[in-house]
Amino acid sequence: MAASAVLLAAVTACGTETGSATGGSSGGASGVSADGRPAVTAAMYPLQWLAERVGGPDATVTGLTKPGVEPHDLELSPLQVAGLEKTGLVVYIKGVQPAVDEAVEQHAADRGFDVATSVTPLPAVAEEEHHGEEGHDHEEIGYDPHLWLDPARFATVATKLGERLATADPAHAQGYRDRAAATAADLTTLDQELAKGLTTCSSDAIVTSHAAFGYLADRYKLHQIGISGLDPDAEPSPARLAEVAKVAKQEKVTTIFTETLVSPKVAEILAQEVGAKTAVLDPVESQPPNGDYLSAMRQNLSTLQAALSCS
Repeated sequence: MAASAVLLAAVTACGTETGSATGGSSGGASGVSADGRPAVTAAMYPLQWLAERVGGPDATVTGLTKPGVEPHDLELSPLQVAGLEKTGLVVYIKGVQPAVDEAVEQHAADRGFDVATSVTPLPAVAEEEHHGEEGHDHEEIGYDPHLWLDPARFATVATKLGERLATADPAHAQGYRDRAAATAADLTTLDQELAKGLTTCSSDAIVTSHAAFGYLADRYKLHQIGISGLDPDAEPSPARLAEVAKVAKQEKVTTIFTETLVSPKVAEILAQEVGAKTAVLDPVESQPPNGDYLSAMRQNLSTLQAALSCS
């Protein structure tokens, strides 16, 4: 009991320190960071990017997922959990990170902003398409959580986040709303670029490591063929691999897409089998080494144009 008391005291003390940009604690009094600004915690990179854009100089944003970490696999430290108890707003997407979902429910239920509630999400990938896999179960939420890959939906989230912050911090309400509008405008421009760039292509089939690109495919009329389902850690069954290879040959697919944080091994084997090359299509689940969400999505556009022979 004495040891537990010491640990609890240490965690509480650490929780009052100013958090870093990634993985730290918001600190300070409840809802406020150590520098007196509203404390916002973002579960993963695209949400951190959005929160930093909308919060601007008026809020302190802390990210839970460090760069290079697969967000689905995130495990929270005691310090991060303590930070959730003190933060003013947790921005997350239910169903992406089980550890975050559980921590929000237990420690920040009244301060959680599940951005999936701001838009109409796509249904989860049909289970029969990925039978035999082992991994996280997305049946509980019933939808595809990778909504940030549709810039139009993400623009709506930016607006809703601006309103949430404006309500929480009335003194800076106009600043939040202005920055939310500017961010939504940037996302709308990106949406228009993607729509124009993918309008005339020789093929519409994209074979991906896992089915993370449903929103991108739905928005721009592409046909996603995921080797694995929504969970990047799921192991595709031999039957699924054979089915994907068959479809890839039928569709005359020339490129199999790998990802930044997932092993390319299965995709490379599949590419060799169907006589295709590989290219990286970024699900933007972690901050790009040299850029941000917008630049990563524009790089995805270039990659898709080359793979699909778009004019």
